Formats: sequence, C-alpha cells, structure tokens
Amino acid sequence: MSLKEPPMPVVFRPAHAEELGRAEELVVSSINDLCERHGFGRMASLRPPHFQNFSLQDDPDGLWVAEEAGQILGFTHSWVCGDLWFLSELFVSPAHQGRGIGNELLTRALAHAQKAASTRKALITFTFNTVSQGLYIRHGLFPRLPIYLLKVNAQTLALHLQGTQLRCVPLEDTASDLESLARIDAGALGVSREKHHRYLIHDHAMRGVILHAGTDRVGYAYVSADGHVGPLAVTHPEACGEAFRAALHLAAQSGAPNVSAFLPGVSATLGVAIAHGMRITLPMVLMSAQAVGDWNRYLPRNPGFM
Repeated sequence: MSLKEPPMPVVFRPAHAEELGRAEELVVSSINDLCERHGFGRMASLRPPHFQNFSLQDDPDGLWVAEEAGQILGFTHSWVCGDLWFLSELFVSPAHQGRGIGNELLTRALAHAQKAASTRKALITFTFNTVSQGLYIRHGLFPRLPIYLLKVNAQTLALHLQGTQLRCVPLEDTASDLESLARIDAGALGVSREKHHRYLIHDHAMRGVILHAGTDRVGYAYVSADGHVGPLAVTHPEACGEAFRAALHLAAQSGAPNVSAFLPGVSATLGVAIAHGMRITLPMVLMSAQAVGDWNRYLPRNPGFM
C-alpha cells in the first residue's frame, strides 16, 4: 500500500524578471478565457513584458506570483506614482480559480499601496467580470466610471478624418517637455508621471507629441505603432475633443490596419470617436477607493498602464 503524497502548498512570493514572460502568458490566457465565456472572443495577444520589467526595476514590491510545484498559478502587478496606487494586473489561471488565490494576491498588492503610503487607489477591469468586482468592492474599491475600448478600420477612419486646429510637436526627454507633462498630469490626474513618460518617450514603438494651440501647450498624446491612441491629457476639458482628433490624425499616419483607444464614458472624445467611424468593442469600468482624476481631461493608454 502506497501513501499518497500531500499536495504542494501554493507559495506567494515576489516576482522575478526571468519569469515575467510566463506570467504574461497566464494573463493573456486568462483574459481570453474570460472574454470568450462572455461572447467577446479572444481580445488579448502576447506581448513582451517591457512595462512589467520597467515596473519591477522601479519598484519590485508591486509584482507578485502565486506558485505551486514550479507552476505560476497567478500574478499581480501594481505601480505607484505620488499618492496614487494603481492595480495594473491581477489574474489567476482559469483552472485554479475559486481557490482564494486572487484574494491572497490582492492582499499583497494592497500591502504595496500601504507601504507606499498611497492615499488613492484605483484599477480598471472588465464590466462583465462581476466576480472580480465583488472582490475589489470587499476591499473598498467601488465602480466609478465606464471606460470603453473603441476601434475602427484605418480605411474607414480615412473617410471620416477632419482637420485639426492643434499643432503636434514631438516629445523629447528634456526638462522643458517633462515640466509641461508634469503640469498637465497634475491637473488631469493629480500626480506627476514623469517616470512613465520617460518610459514612453524612449519606447521606439511609441510616438509622443505635445499639442499646441498657438503658442500654448494644451496637452500631450501618444500613438503606438499599431495605431492605438493613449495616454492623452489636456489642460482643460474643452480641449479634449480637439486633442483626440489630432491624435487620430497621428494614428492614421502610423500605417496600422486599425486604430483604437480607451475612452472614458464622460469624455467628449466619445462623440468625436463615433463621428470618425469608431465603434465600441469592449466595456470596462474604473474602480477606486475615492475619486481619481478628471476623466474629461485624460484618456488612458490601457487598463494596465492607465
């Protein structure tokens, strides 16, 4: 008679750089499983973990894995800027959900916020992910604002493009540009994101510009090589629609087959997007412990970067 060995315990520990690729494979498979179960099809594709690596080097307290017998079962990634803590990713392998792994990972992520003395906490998740929303609500993060992913075929966009009154000047890693970005972000988000701007400015797949109305710097915008717009921020809400129109011109010049953006439900950019042929493809929701940012002045890059 042989004795059956007890199962290996789940270990929760800080993430290592060499396993971030495997962690992102888990994230992508979890997103696609969730989206397919809710009728949206496969929405995520695997990308190199550049931002995760950047965050790990900047602040390793924000990245954790759940591991069992050498297999990664869950992963969480959070970052801090000023007094803002943001939960970038929290995913558990579909085969191991319901074991309390997500709650344990969230506990460690929130400890990161406490250690950083963050007074504001936020995240963006799928509107239809009610189980996760319940978990976040239990920890004091409540639904605040709808955020929609919109897309359009580049050829369709070209038929709807209208002129823009804003002038686009390439962003550079200079004291002057970083000071302008900090001022714009302070108004739109309440914090400086200088480290994230440095990351984006040096990303060769991104094109960043300062938006000028005459001699005034009224905002900034980034467009990726695959035609995705964001982040984008402006100095006053009235400029947001015009800024998004300028960003669509940049996206049309990228040569990408499609153009996309995440747009807040309160933003005037939604009307601009629909007028340019864009259509809603995925509903998401901002959750936070208290009010975060002026979403009439800011468009996130994606749910992980904000």
